[in-house]
Parts: sequence; structure tokens; C-alpha cells
Amino acid sequence: MDWGGWLVQGWTNRRTAGLTDLERRLPVRLQSLLCCGPLPPSAWGRGGSGPWGSLLRALCPSPADVTGPMPDAYSPQYVEAAWYPWWESQGFFKPEYGRQRVSEPNPKGLFMMCIPPPNVTGSLHLGHALTNAIQDALTRWHRMRGETTLWNPGCDHAGIATQVVVEKKLWRERGQTRHDLGREAFVREVWKWKNEKGDRIYHQLKKLGSSMDWDRACFTMDPKLSYAVQEAFVRLHEEGVIYRSKRLVNWSCTLHSAISDIEVDKKELSGRTLLPVPGYKDKVEFGVLVSFAYKLEDSDEEVVVATTRVETMLGDTAVAVHPQDSRYQHLHGKRVLHPFTGRRMPIVCDDFVDMGFGTGAVKITPAHDHNDYEVGQRHGLDCVTIIDDSGCLINVPPPFLGMKRFEARGAVLEALKQKGLFKEVKDNPMVVPVCSRSKDVVEPLLKPQWYVRCEGLARGAADAVRRGDLRILPPFHCKTWFQWMDNIRDWCISRQLWWGHRIPAYFVTIDDPSVPPGEDTDGRYWVSGRSEEEAKDKAAKAFGVTTDKISLRQDDDVLDTWFSSGLFPFSIFGWPNASEDLKVFYPGTLLETGHDILFFWVARMVMLGLKLTGKLPFREVYLHAVVRDAHGRKMSKSLGNVIDPLDVISGITLEGLHAQLLESNLEPAEVERAKQGQKSDYPAGIPECGTDALRFALCAYTSQGRDINLDVNRILGYRHFCNKLWNATKFAIRGLGAEFQPPGAESLIDRWILSRLSLAVELSDAGFRAYDFPAVTTAVYNFWLYELCDVYLECLKPVFAEGGAAAVTAARCTLYTCLDVGLRLLSPFMPFVSEELFQRLPRRAPHAPPSICVTPYPSPEQVTRGAGVGAPAGLGEGAQGFLQCLDSGAADAASRCSAYIRSLSSSGLVRVLGPGEAPPAGCAVAVASDKCTVHLLLKGLIDAEKEISKLAGKQGELQKQIERLRERMGTPDYGTKVPPKVQEADAAKLQQSRTELQKVTEAVETFQRMI
Repeated sequence: MDWGGWLVQGWTNRRTAGLTDLERRLPVRLQSLLCCGPLPPSAWGRGGSGPWGSLLRALCPSPADVTGPMPDAYSPQYVEAAWYPWWESQGFFKPEYGRQRVSEPNPKGLFMMCIPPPNVTGSLHLGHALTNAIQDALTRWHRMRGETTLWNPGCDHAGIATQVVVEKKLWRERGQTRHDLGREAFVREVWKWKNEKGDRIYHQLKKLGSSMDWDRACFTMDPKLSYAVQEAFVRLHEEGVIYRSKRLVNWSCTLHSAISDIEVDKKELSGRTLLPVPGYKDKVEFGVLVSFAYKLEDSDEEVVVATTRVETMLGDTAVAVHPQDSRYQHLHGKRVLHPFTGRRMPIVCDDFVDMGFGTGAVKITPAHDHNDYEVGQRHGLDCVTIIDDSGCLINVPPPFLGMKRFEARGAVLEALKQKGLFKEVKDNPMVVPVCSRSKDVVEPLLKPQWYVRCEGLARGAADAVRRGDLRILPPFHCKTWFQWMDNIRDWCISRQLWWGHRIPAYFVTIDDPSVPPGEDTDGRYWVSGRSEEEAKDKAAKAFGVTTDKISLRQDDDVLDTWFSSGLFPFSIFGWPNASEDLKVFYPGTLLETGHDILFFWVARMVMLGLKLTGKLPFREVYLHAVVRDAHGRKMSKSLGNVIDPLDVISGITLEGLHAQLLESNLEPAEVERAKQGQKSDYPAGIPECGTDALRFALCAYTSQGRDINLDVNRILGYRHFCNKLWNATKFAIRGLGAEFQPPGAESLIDRWILSRLSLAVELSDAGFRAYDFPAVTTAVYNFWLYELCDVYLECLKPVFAEGGAAAVTAARCTLYTCLDVGLRLLSPFMPFVSEELFQRLPRRAPHAPPSICVTPYPSPEQVTRGAGVGAPAGLGEGAQGFLQCLDSGAADAASRCSAYIRSLSSSGLVRVLGPGEAPPAGCAVAVASDKCTVHLLLKGLIDAEKEISKLAGKQGELQKQIERLRERMGTPDYGTKVPPKVQEADAAKLQQSRTELQKVTEAVETFQRMI
């Protein structure tokens, strides 16, 4: 949907909400046009440039009728309905906004960040919401600071995920497989699906308010990016960085493809477990250890081995023991006989064997186990592949030949029993690797694949961090970075798919009897090229023959999606071709993403960027934490705690949450468990919170280095905060009056609120610079709620009701400054409500910026800072307060603000005591400053002895808690065995308990003085 469609949708949304500001704003003739039905995309044009888009923009320059009265209460649906298309149509999100060209010098600097491209098949989840809340807040902050700002959107073609989606669609609708169609026709079907359905995630990102330049949106299969992928492969292959090799890979028998480590889920089992496996009617047993014997070839002696995958014994080629294991010293160099194949297998000595596990003897299957493959390489063992691409047995004797691998599991076990070689089966905790895409159990298979030689690339990436050229935040992630970079393995980049970037490599066949035929794994017989003609010329030159002697076969495989996304920071700007955008925006400024893809994406961008461009793709990497539920549990569909952010924004009933479970692929038992989880966590469903509240909550939670335990009730609290903003601004606008004009002399309370505003600006600016988002949200929240609403606005009520003209004028000027600056502080986090309220404020100048999102972010110098005067609160309704001052200057200052204190505290009396004057007996005491002490007369208002009794119990509880924590933290191995995060939490609890105990003790002493 383009600009015009978005505006129509926004208009429709407001009608649906029963709110007609947008409807009233549109001319009657235009309303009738819109009611006739949707117009074709060409009518609107890209960015609203078409004829109808231009007409609508001319007739409707702003998406809200802010001249009319404000609705009585805040409504997220009302506020968020139509601002986004207006922002986009006005070009506020483009780096060109306010200048002729992006290359035009900007003394305020430049900020560029690219989105972690979501999958084209994706839909919004809380991980996306967190990522975009942080990234948009940063982008809007930099934009408001006047920098040339680009947040570049994009989408990943998601090879495996997309192919699976379209294959399922074909089977469901036509009963066809991709093989029925053939490669070209199937790829056309994928493009058709992408063009119809693939931009769903973009609309959802817009729903979150993400201020990206959508005209620069890139898809990783776009011609520009595909050309960059081809160029990168050819260059790296020519240099020998990319090479061909036959090794073990993670194989999905369902997908018929190798998959990356990040696409392998580790399913932990505590013991015997039956798991569903695609292609099997009955569940398959896992989590057991089967022991059986191999007999020596020249005696009746036997060696007992144990395995969790007994079917793979058909591919065993050795037995391994530890060289120092005394039980097997006499067997070194001897052989055992395979009971089904007759294979004579050596007993080899290898340090990798754990003498304490099982019998200390290990079966070795080099072709189907990563550890066994390494053993096989060290000892020159045969690699016998016994499982094919579909998971059926090959190269084995009858009756096992052709069986499915897990059907063979039972058959092999029964055959071992019949030969008297079976020993036992027992429970065994284990981890089962499962393909996240197909849910199939991953099978290690030997396959010829393309690899990137990573050691040199990784050294450069590690050195960049060590030198400080690249900063990783929070810094503790550097340890993980160095572990990966310093111990990196070569990267398998080929995938056996049809959807993706087909590898531009060709196998060479030479029509010349003097040249022997090549093998697949022989790199000399593979050439790469930007075209088949280029590849043929390379081959002819390499083999010294004419091109007519050369036949080429292009590799059927496609490249790992992480390869193309690793080029993303510069391929989006047209690399390797020169362009203005490439010159201006590469290298970028920041990369912000989740820490879980630090290796899979961030490291590969750094390695490929350094190698292909000679530059780091960005200067800083900020990694946010993982979102968990309110109980600290990982989000899981089977637990029923996965939250769709759109459900938080719009609200959903409990029945609606249950209905979503029925649309999932969960087993019936998991559905019931998930329903119970939903019923426990959301008994009344999820209330409508709105985008602003969700974004603010996510940023407020984002403490560096800590996972986020997201409680929907807290998000709802920020929705109430939005309502507080709404009502405060509504009151303020009424107080400003229709003829408001700055400026005027400031009163004491005016100077106080400006001092608090200035502090909020300082804290916000410092927080953004340090990526300390809770510091910013706390500063803004505290200013609006506790200082502006709870104090200043309360103090203004009597001023507006009965104050003099000069006082009212000064108060209005200060109030306007607070609203204007306060809304700008909120804007990066709450873009919708801040825009709605900002548009309703009068402008300081006729040519002021048209939107809050391009209005300068406040700086401390812009806010007048007065002397800080704190007002003691909580005196209690009807109580008498006495302010005891050390000198006459303090007494005068206290006298000037005593009326404010009385109003704020609802006290019956506030009296200032000069030097030497004593307060009455029976007062509670609090220190306001070094020159002023507050005495609150409580005698007769409360039962002091009863309060002391309550506090004594609290004292005892706190003392016990402190003692328990001291004992726990004082154990000898506490510092080594307890995780750092737990140690931090314990230290924080201890400090909190000590502080509480001190406060309770002080309160007891105060009440004792009143008896």
C-alpha cells in the first residue's frame, strides 16, 4: 500500500473508531471519491506522486484536524491512524530533507544505519518490535539533532523459509511439488508469491512508526543486490578465498538441503522421549543409549560400545579407545569384525575418547558424525555414507537397504539381539538437533560444498575490535566476538535450494582425450564467472584449449542467505559500481541488532566489508538483549507466552489468543498447555495499549546486557501515561488561551520547573549518547509525571484562577516551553502522540518546522535554568508543617514557596521558622537541605506505638534477609561457580535491603521521639 492507500486506510481506521476528525477535515467531494472504492496503485504513484496522491496531498496537507477540540480521552487508534502516511509523503524520513543533495555538506554530521533485513516470509514478533523501537528512537534522535539521517530498510529473500512456504502453498492448492513444475516455473511461482504477499512485514514496520526511507528499500534478490552477490563470489573465488570441498554438513532430509547452524534448534531431552519426525507415521524414540558388542576378528573376545543412533553402526569403520585406558591396552592395533557387512575395522587410539563415559570404547562413523569425522581424518579411516539425501539407507546389505533411517533403527536393534550382540538400553540425557524450518531431525552428511576460507578474514575482524576501530556494546560481548573470530571454522555457503542466488560457478568438461575428466571436489575443474562466456574463457585459458572444447555445467546450488545479507551494508548502495549514496553512506555509523546473530550476521558483514571494500561497514555495534515473558521464560508457542506486538497495540481477547494456537503447528497436548499459560498470564486478554506505549515500554526495559522480562501490565501503565500526557496538554492548551503570546517574568515555581526540564534534557542527551535507553525514558517520564503534572500544573491552577496578568503571562510562557520541549523529548519513543499534541500547540515562529520529527531535539542551553527549589511533599491532608531554617536567607526562600508547598501537600498550615525558633513537640522530621529541616506535626494524628510495632517486624525480616545474602555471598566458591548475572542480582538485593533497613530504623527513631 502506498501513501495514498495509507491515508485512505488511516481515514477508514478513524471512522471505524467512531472518531471523525479526519472525516471532517476532508472536503465533501473528496470524501465521496474515497467512498467509491480503492483506486489503482498508479493513481497514487510512488510516495504519493501520482495524480490522486498529489490531489489528496494538496487538499489535505495535514492528516489531522488539530484546529477542533481535543477528544475527551486519549485513544491510541485515533492518534495513530493517519500520521505515518503524512510523514512519509512529506519526505521527513529522507536524508535529502532540508537539503538539495545527500552529498551536500552538513556541519552537524551524518547518521546512517541499515535495518537487519527481516525475512520476506516474516510477520512481526516482539524481537522485531524491540529492534525497531530502539533503532527508530536512535534514528529520530539523530534526525532531530539536524544530522543527515538515513535508516535504510530492506528485506531478506530467506531462501529456505520462502521455498518452504511456496512449496506448501503449491501442494495445498494444486497437489504439486516443485519437481512437478521444474526449476524455472517454480522460481516464477516464488516471485509471484513475493510480489503478492512479501511486503506484509513492511506494513507492520510502518505500524510501529519506523521512520525509514522507503524509497531506498532493498530486497536481497533485487538486480542491484544480486549483481553485488555475483561479483563478490567471483572475486573471492578468483583469490582462493572461496573453494570447493567435501565435508560433513547439517542436512535436512525434508528440505534436501544443507542448513546453517542458526537454523538448527537444540532440543534437550532428559531421557527416553518419543518425538514426531516428518515422514513418519509413528513417533520416534530418542534419549536412550544402546550398548552392543563387536567381536574381535581373531578371537571370541568382544568390545562393547554404546550409541544413541544405533542405525549408524551400519556405517562404522573403526572402534576408538583412549591410548591410556588400561582396559584396552592389549587391543591396540587389532581389528573387530562388523556383524552385518563383514567389514574388518581397526581399533584406533585417540585422546578424544572419554574413558569415563560408557565402556570407554566408542564406535566411529566418519560419514555421519562430526566428532567421528575428525577422528577419521586423523587416522585415515574410510568414510562410508549409508544415508542418502532423503534419509533412506544406501551402501548397506539387505534387509536394511532402502529403509528409512529411523525405521532401520528398530531393525538394526532386533538384528543385534538375534546375533547375541545386544547388551542393554538405558535412558540417556541428550540434545537432538532439529531443523527450525522443517522440524526434521538434522542428519550429518558428507557433501561437496562451497566454503569461505575464514581464518584471514576473521583475524582482520578481531583486530579491528582490539584496535578500537570497531566498538561492540555492551563491551562484554567482545569476549564472545574474540572466541568466535579466534577459533573460526570455514563457512559452508552452498544450499541445495532453487530459491536464492544461484552460485556463479561452473564445472568444466573438456572434449580432449589428453585431459583427464575432473572430479566434483577438484577445484581445478570449477571456474566462476559473471557470465557463462567469461567462465568459458577462464576454463580455456586454464587448460590450454580453445573455447569450443569446453562444456560447462552451472552448479545447481544457491548461496547461503547469510552470504548476501553479509554484503547488505554496501550492496544496497550499488557496490561494486560507484554511486553518490555509496560515497556518502558507506561506511555506516551504527549497526543495532540482537546479540544472537553477532556471529551469523554482524561478523560476516565485518569480514566481507573489510575484504571487499577495505573499510569497516560501521563504526559501532550495539546489541540488545532477548525479550522474555514476565516470568523470565523464553518465548515459546508451546508455553503460550509468545506475544504478537500487534495484539498489544490493538488488544485481543483471551478467546482470540486461544484461536491463534489452533492455527499453529502445535501438538494437541501442547495446545492445551499453551491455553493454560495464556489463561494464567492474560485472564482478561490483552488490553489495547497502542504503539507509543509498547515502544516506550520496550526502550524503558532495555538495560544493557540484561534480558527483558516483558510484563503487559507495565505496557498498559505507559498507555495510562499517554492519557496523562493527553489530559495535561489539554489542560495546558486551555490555560494558554487562544491569544497566547510569549514572554514574561518568571516566578519561583516557573524557574523550578525549568530547572527540572533542563535536567531532563541533560539526562536524555547523555542517555542517548551512551545507548542507555532506560536513563532517557526515566528522565522524560519523571519530568512529565512527577514534576510537570504532579507539581507544576497543580501550582498553576490557583494562578490561572486568581493570579495577576503578569503572573499568568509568565506562567503561560513557561508552560508552553515545558510542553514544547517535553514533547520533543518524548518524540523518539512516542512519535504518534507527541506529533498529535505538538500539532495542537501554537508555533513560536511562522516558519517553524512542520512536524515534531524534524524539529530540533532540545539541548540544555535552550532551556533557562533557574535555581533548584525542592518542595517537600507528603505532609498529609490537614497536617501542620514547620520549615525550620538555618538563616534568614533560607527563611526568605522558604516563605516564597510556602504557598506552593501547602497546595501540593494539602496541608492545613505551612509555617516558616526563622533562626532560633523551635517547632512544637511530636513532629516527624525530614531534612530538605543543609539549611532547611521539615517538621510535620503528627502527634494525635497517628498511633506512634502501633507504627513502631509494625516497623519492628519489618526490621527483623530485613535483618534476616541481609544475613542470608551475606552467607550465600560468603561461600568459598561463590565467585567462581555462581553466574555473573546472579552475582550482580545478589549484590543489588543486598544493597537494597541495607537501604530499606536504614530507612526503617530512621522511621522508628522518629516515632519514638513522638511518644
